[in-house]
Amino acid sequence: MSEEMPETVSRKIEKLQKAWKKLGCTIESPFMSLSVIALLVLPELRITDRGLVDVKEFKFIPLFV
Repeated sequence: MSEEMPETVSRKIEKLQKAWKKLGCTIESPFMSLSVIALLVLPELRITDRGLVDVKEFKFIPLFV
């Protein structure tokens, strides 16, 4: 949500998309993917300040293979 005009928000999103692609990210929408991980409807995984956690196994999940 934003108080800015839709056109302004759209331009900013385009800049973010270019930036994450330049950094090598291949995920279509990484910010949306990260926001979904925090949802309560996904009881198995949680993102924390220390990383991705499998809450059923109480183990950290590696972010890179």
